[in-house]
Amino acid sequence: MRQIKFVDTTIRDGQASLWAMNMRTAHMLPAMPYLDAAGFDSMEFIATGSRMKKFVRHLKENPWDWIKQGAAAARHTPLRWHGPIDGPSMSGRVPPEVGELLISKAVELGIRYTRTGNNWNDFSAMGSQLERFERLGMTPIINVMYSVSPRHTDDYFVTKTKEVAALKPYRLCFKDVGGLLTPDRTRELLPKMMAVAGDIPWEFHGHCNNGLGPLNAIEAVRAGAEYVHTAVPPLANANSQPSVYNVARNLRELGFDAAVDEEAVRPAGAHFEFVAKREGFQLGTPYEYDERLYRHQIPGGMISNLQYQLRLAGVEDRLEEVLEETARVRADFGYPIMVTPLSQFVGSQAAINVIVGERYRQVTDKTIEYALGRHGGDEALNAMDPDVRDKILDRSRARELAKEPEPPPTLADLRARYGHDVCDEDLILMAIVGDDAVDVVGSASEPRRYVTSDRPLVQLVRELAERGSHRFVSIRREDFSLTMRKGADRGTDS
Repeated sequence: MRQIKFVDTTIRDGQASLWAMNMRTAHMLPAMPYLDAAGFDSMEFIATGSRMKKFVRHLKENPWDWIKQGAAAARHTPLRWHGPIDGPSMSGRVPPEVGELLISKAVELGIRYTRTGNNWNDFSAMGSQLERFERLGMTPIINVMYSVSPRHTDDYFVTKTKEVAALKPYRLCFKDVGGLLTPDRTRELLPKMMAVAGDIPWEFHGHCNNGLGPLNAIEAVRAGAEYVHTAVPPLANANSQPSVYNVARNLRELGFDAAVDEEAVRPAGAHFEFVAKREGFQLGTPYEYDERLYRHQIPGGMISNLQYQLRLAGVEDRLEEVLEETARVRADFGYPIMVTPLSQFVGSQAAINVIVGERYRQVTDKTIEYALGRHGGDEALNAMDPDVRDKILDRSRARELAKEPEPPPTLADLRARYGHDVCDEDLILMAIVGDDAVDVVGSASEPRRYVTSDRPLVQLVRELAERGSHRFVSIRREDFSLTMRKGADRGTDS
């Protein structure tokens, strides 16, 4: 009986896929003991760059609360970072020294693994990144990302696997970022990739956009994958990973040893369902199969952003045109894998083409940067339609952006700018987020408590007592009455 281990994605990719990264530290912490008790091989914990910006700019929180307190709460399960040391997912202006300082701080807190890769499956420079991770004390797992296009043939994936396997990584991960795999394709392709990778262990990370994620996970295990990425409902299914309950149950039925304690983790699911209903977040449910996904390949969470853009322009009814144009723009761009940030570049440009009524008459700065080779290098330039590239670059804005950009500030420059007495955590935050971070630096503290499904009345009373925005609260039901008053001094009833 072959043992299959599980990597939990609930608080990283699960909430990024379904809750648009709106999970707060106080949402996460009550669930951590239950996730930690389930026997996961590891838990994906936080992503760099965009997640830290989300904390600061939208949630108005300090991400070091999440990192420090979450890491302290995971006593039995290894935690994973997610993303490269530097690059587009961090920010084009973040110096390499800041990325290394960030990783070293994560390692100090006990986060010793990361899953990383390249948006073009370009592993030519991956060796140096692996050396940097390992020098800092973090062990990397490398993604080989799946996509569907005339470029992404069996030979393509086998060749890419040979290239990355030559680096002798700790593990490889077959990543279906767009939820495009089918069981037949998994059975056909993955054994060929594994055959050329030698004895390197494989993980499988698949999204459920086409409704087939749970079946693909089973086929990946049959092909030889030893580790499967799953999430805990309600942060499973839909655009997220398959449900741990479903995959574990089906693997046992097929004779595998599914090494996870589902009962231990159920309270975490109940907690997140309570949070979702209270905050108005999406509850993950299985999607029906939709063949249109293979034309536009837009990640499900991004379609809502496109709808919002079209609504602002007064043309929300033209979404289907934008989806069709997205397929054409992706072909023009050389069939990039539709993963952040490339999927946003393609989708935004497609929306502009439809709204303006002429293809590439107006383009975004990111489209120009893409045509300049700054988001994929030679591989992107060689794949891109040369006529489209010429049209994008034949404008004054492109000539302005084509000038050699100034190098990012050094760590010494940043210390001089923000002050030599600024701690490393705050310096990292300001380097990644920018001056917006000034409002939250130095604020890492006990996070705000939220009502949870565990003893909700007690926590409601505590939360109301701690808030300063009201002086009188009255709650009445048939068999219950509660009145709370805040006074100016100790002598006032409360």
